[in-house]
This record gives sequence, structure tokens and C-alpha cells, in this order.
Amino acid sequence: MSLVISAVFVTQLGLRPPSLVNLAALTLLVGLSNQLQLRFRIGAVRQGLSWADAAVLLTIAIVPAPWGIFCTAVGAAAFKLAQRSDPVKVAFGVSKDTLNATAGTLVLLSLGVAGPVQSPLKSLGALALAQLTVAIVDEVVAIPVISRATGTRIRNHLLTHWDLRATSLVSGFVVAVAVLVLLDLNRVLLVAIPPLVLSLQLWSSGRLRSRNDREAWQRLAAATDALNDVDLDRVVDRAAASAAGLFQANGAEVELDGEDGSARLVRHTDGAKVHDGPAATVSSFPGDHIAVSLDDHEGMAHVGTLRLLFRGPVRLSELETYKLKTFASALTTAVRNASAYAELARLAAQHEHDAAHDALTGLANRRQLMDKGNQQLTKQHAEGVTALLLIDLNHFKEVNDTLGHPAGDRVLIQIADRLRDKTHDTDLVARLGGDEFAVLFTGLPAPAVARHRAENLIRAVHEHLDIDGMRISVEASGGIAAAPNAGGMSELLRRADVAMYQAKRSGQRVATYTRARDTADVGRLALGGDLSRAMAEHEFTVNFQPIVDLSTGEVIAAEALARWHHPEQGTIDPLRFLETVERSGLLPVFADAVLDQSLIAAGTWREAGFDLPVAVNVSPRSLLDARFPGSVMARLRAHDMPPDRLILELTETLTISQLEVVDQVLGRLRDEGIRLALDDFGTGYSSLSVLSRIPVHELKIDREFVMAMETSAEAAAVIRSTVDLGHSLDLVIVAEGVESEPQRRTLWELGCVAGQGHLFARPMAAARLLAALHRGSGGRPGTLAPPLHDEGAVIRLSPHRRQAAAKPRPDRLPHLHP
Repeated sequence: MSLVISAVFVTQLGLRPPSLVNLAALTLLVGLSNQLQLRFRIGAVRQGLSWADAAVLLTIAIVPAPWGIFCTAVGAAAFKLAQRSDPVKVAFGVSKDTLNATAGTLVLLSLGVAGPVQSPLKSLGALALAQLTVAIVDEVVAIPVISRATGTRIRNHLLTHWDLRATSLVSGFVVAVAVLVLLDLNRVLLVAIPPLVLSLQLWSSGRLRSRNDREAWQRLAAATDALNDVDLDRVVDRAAASAAGLFQANGAEVELDGEDGSARLVRHTDGAKVHDGPAATVSSFPGDHIAVSLDDHEGMAHVGTLRLLFRGPVRLSELETYKLKTFASALTTAVRNASAYAELARLAAQHEHDAAHDALTGLANRRQLMDKGNQQLTKQHAEGVTALLLIDLNHFKEVNDTLGHPAGDRVLIQIADRLRDKTHDTDLVARLGGDEFAVLFTGLPAPAVARHRAENLIRAVHEHLDIDGMRISVEASGGIAAAPNAGGMSELLRRADVAMYQAKRSGQRVATYTRARDTADVGRLALGGDLSRAMAEHEFTVNFQPIVDLSTGEVIAAEALARWHHPEQGTIDPLRFLETVERSGLLPVFADAVLDQSLIAAGTWREAGFDLPVAVNVSPRSLLDARFPGSVMARLRAHDMPPDRLILELTETLTISQLEVVDQVLGRLRDEGIRLALDDFGTGYSSLSVLSRIPVHELKIDREFVMAMETSAEAAAVIRSTVDLGHSLDLVIVAEGVESEPQRRTLWELGCVAGQGHLFARPMAAARLLAALHRGSGGRPGTLAPPLHDEGAVIRLSPHRRQAAAKPRPDRLPHLHP
């Protein structure tokens, strides 16, 4: 197009062509100016700063405008063809240079300056504007095309060596003006121009090379410093990201060899991570690449490969190749260091895990149990109750002796899996050694919930195991202890151990720690020496806690609770002295004394018009005494009390083996008309077994479940199932520990008939209870609480209440209204 414009100018204006010498000289000047370049690379494309702009300005300023364009086009074409460039590149280069000359020519023509310029100094402004126009057009045309072809950003091209480009533009303009001035003054002086141009070229070349080297080494130092990290992922990611910028590549990737033969590849292209995963899952990069192996200094260990990615063919200089090897060496060292650190961290984590876990089962070991337990005990008041279950397998030695230790190990592994599966996420299961396991319960709403969970765990342990094609059964004993106020985890573990051995001695599956059974309790042992004196001095007294109809508030019975008023220690809780009494040989005397005081109180109430049965707790040891029924009947006759006015409360610690012995005793008591109640129901594994053997009339729900039922779904479920069981067996259900009206109402709605607790009255002397009965509640003698519903009110019964009301109930307790 520019050549056509030139031809039009020549034809229309009738311009005579300059001499062939001038045309040849200017054409040669344009070609040489393209050859004389400062070369640098961006991506896969090498670019250069040349004197072409100055040559174009001289050409269009010396000869008439159209001939200047013509010389530029011919000179550029000759240079490109001489280099045997690609035809497309030749066409683009010639078109670009011709367009530059045309733009400069138009600027000169528009300013009234046309070649040949007669007075260069007077036309400096026009020449400067023409030079600037040539430079701008060159950048606008070339940079977008190169950016698109190389896949790099236009911004990178504009900012790369912008100061050198500006200096080259000014230098070229100065040289071009100097040539024009010398041509105007004396052409002989032109001999000074080549040395000047050469000096400027050498200075610019040296400056460019020095800058490139300095910046390259700075970038290399920064990149290798960034690799000093112990995290392998960060090392590889930084290496791929920095290598692309460091070597002006379109991207870079690091491929690491895996121990299993697989390879991991991390690739960055165009400033972003595009892949991090198995090398086999990524496609090859479209273009050329330069790879360097990541080997140690001796070449013995190969860790992977670093690749520079280019969208076109590229060849690194000798200096760039050296820097690439330096970077690869630093990367190799960083990868090996990070891998070594990762292995050390893995070993440290493994050692830490092994130090806190049992090698055979993978459960926590004693050390972890103690550490977590002590941590939990410091905050248990804020996060609920903490309790410990200790489990010991019974006769496990027989498994090892009969089947061998490998089979015994498999038994322990299966037991561990069952315990792990049956516990909550907040619980910690540990193996303490041998056949002993522990479960730390945390965040419990009440201690009784620990007992309930423990029963489920022991039940799971007792299920059959499949070992080498054989079905075997393993039994276990468990001891539960709630967190003490002092002593930490060591004391909690000791107490659970005491409870566990108590379970073994008594034949129970689970036992709960009480101080009365703790042989290590020095204070309890000291009480043993005071028992005889206490019996003689009548230091044992009986208080009574009323049992109330939950619906009407009417007192329907009273439970006798023994108290020891020690002259030095004050009132002593029964849990501390009852087992001492049992072991002392004074149990029959103690039982007779408590029964006498209870029957005397019941007779006093009866004479006052309140015919209330009295409930007395019975020690399991008393039931092993065949004389016990006769002694009870003798006391009833002595106090002229009907047998059905006495309720004997049995603890759920009775087991099947003991029931074999006490069946006869219990049968005689029931035949005589004495009523039987099962106390603390729901806290023992043998609940259903006891019910199937003991002909009880009443079930008493443990106070811990009542206290926790509003916050614990587990406790509420135990109460609900107990009430349903009582209804199905036609038994009276009494709830212990009722302390609020919401508890009372909820229990009544569930179908529970009666309750006792601080809501109605604390344990008190017989005379105080009689006074309270006379006083009554709301002017109603015999009551301790207002009724739940007004007389004549229409009540919408819950499903549990409808079930309870639908069943006719025998008169087990007088004045008991369901």
C-alpha cells in the first residue's frame, strides 16, 4: 500500500528520482540499521533495539518523500531475505517498516517539510515529531502481534527495557540530525558518523548486557532463596512459578518421582497454576520445552525433572543455560531437604502416636488416658460429669493357654473394635495392658448415665466372637468411678480399679465405686472400731423421707434411712458405714435396730390416722441368712404391724448366682405378705434378670436419671423404658430425686405413679414427719404438695398416662391413685 502511495506521489507531482547512488546508499543504510540491533528475548521470541527509526528518518529527510518510502521498503526486504527469514515474517517486517516510513513522511508533509530537508536545524521540531511517530507506529503494530504469537502479555513487552528503548530513540534522532547537518555543511565530515554510531551501539550493548546479567542473577538469587522451605508442596509450587519468570518462559513444570513409580507434576503457565497431581493425568504442553534433570551433585540420586515451556522454538544462551543448571541444582537440594524434613516429621508424628497408643489394638494407652483425663478433670464442672470405666476380661488366660497367644491377640483386637464402635465421639477408649481396658466418659449430665453406658459396653463384650472358625464367649467385669474432687486422674483410676475388683468379688458385671467399699479408705476402717460402742450407745437413728402420689400430692409411704450420729465426726453418710457394718458381724443387730425404729414410727403414724407403709433397705447379706424372714416377722408381731405395711427395698446388685441362694428367703417374705421393691432400677446390668426371679411389687428409678432427664435424651429414654416395663409387668413405679415441679409433671405424664425427693420433703425424724402430715399442704392433711390438676378438671392424657390409666391396678399401696 505504501509503495502504491509512493507511485501516486511520483506520478502526480512529477518528482524526479534522485541519483542512483543516493537511492542505493539509503537502501543500504536501512538494511544495515536493521542488522545493527541490541538483542533480548521475551518468551520464545527474540526482540531487538535497532537504528531502523533513525535510518527511516534520514531516508525520508534526504530524498523526496515517495522515494524515501521506496528505499525503506527495498532495504527492509533485502535485509529480511538475506537472513532467509520465514516468508510471513518477511512480509510482516517489510510492511511494518514501510508503514513506519509512510507515517513519518505524512507528518513531514503535513508540517510543510518535505525531503530533501534544506535546513535541518530549523526543522528540528518537525523531524522530532516524525521520529516519534515512526517509533509509536512501530510499537503499536509490532507489540500486539508478537504478544499474541507468543502468548505473553502486552504489558510485559511495553515495560521490558523501556528506558533503553527511549535512549535508543533519542540517540537515533541525534545521529540522524547530525548526519543531516553534516550533509548540509560538509559531506567530508560524515566520516565521523560511523565511529559515533559504533560507540553508541557498544555502549548500549554493554549496558543492556550488564543490566540483564545483574537482574538475572538477582532474580536467580531471590528464586533460590524462596526454595528454602521445609514444606515440599511450597517448594515445588514456588519453583514452577519462579522458573517461568526467571527464564522468560510461557510456563514451567516440576515433575517429581514417586517411591511407587508414580510421578507428581506441578505446572504453571501464564502466571497461574494449572495442574498439581499425577503426571499421567495431564496433557503435554503445546509447544517447545527445555528439560533439565534434578540430580544430586554426584548424579547418583534422581528426584525429578524441571521443564521450561515455550509456545515456540527457543534456544537458551550459554549464560541462561548455566543459570538454569544452577536453579535446578538449588531445586534438587530444596526437594531433598523438604523430603527429608517431611520424613522426619512423619517419624516424629509416628513416634508421638506410638507413644500414646497401644500397638496391638490402636487404642489409646495408659499415658494418653492419664493426660486427657487430667485435662478433662480441670474443666469438668463446666462441661459435665467425667467418669471412668475399667474393664477386665475374666479368665482371659485360658484363651491364651488353649488357643494360643495369636488367637488371644485377635480376641483383644475384636474387643477393642467393639468398644470403639459402641462409645460416643467424646469418649476415650484405652487399653491399659494385658486384658484390661478403660473408657473415659466426658460431658455426662449425671453419674448414672455412665452406669447405663457401661452396661451397654459390657453387653457388647459378652457377645460371641469368631476366632479361627470357632465361636467363643468372653466375660468381663467393669468398675465405674465418677471424677473425685481431688486426686486427679490417678485417684479416679484407683477408684475404678476398686470398683472393678468389687464387681469380680461379688459376681457382678458392673460395680460403681463407693467409699464404703474402698478398703484403702483409712477413715472407713477407723469407723469399724467404733461400731460396738455406737450400737450400745444408740448412735444409729432413722430418718424418713415421704413417698408422694405425684398426681394428688398425698403421702403414700415413707422410706427409712439410717443415720449414724458420731460423737466426734458428726452425722456420717450411710455409704461410708454400711459396708463396714456388713463386714463387722454386727449386721443382724444393726438390721433389727433399724427395723424396730421404722416399725415404731409406722405405728405412731397409724395411731394418728396416717396408715403409711414404711420402706426399709435390706442388705444383700441379710438375704443370705435363712433366719432373716423369721426375724422380720418377729419384729412385725412385736409392734403389732400388718406385714403389708412393710416394704423391703432390695438393691440391684443382686446377681443370678446370688439369687440361687436367696430365692427361698425372698419367697418366704412374699408369702408372709411383705412387699418387695427393687431400688435404683436402671443402674444395673442384671435388671431384667432380677425381675424375672424376684417377685417384686415396685420399681424405684434412680435419682441420677431423674436429675438428668431434662437435659439428657439418654436418661429420659431410660426412664421411659422403665415406666413401660413397669406397666407391662403391672408394677408400681416410684421416682427418686424429684426436686422440681417440671420433673414431677413430666414423670406423671410418662406414667410414673409416685415420687420422693426434696420437692416434697427432705429426710426427717418420725415426729417431724407426723407434724408435716397433720399440717398438710393447702389445708389438706396427709399431703405435702398441691395436686397437679384441680378437682373436676378435664385432663388430656399423654399416651403413657392413657396406657397407665387403662390398666386396673391392684391395691399395692394404700391410698395410691394412678
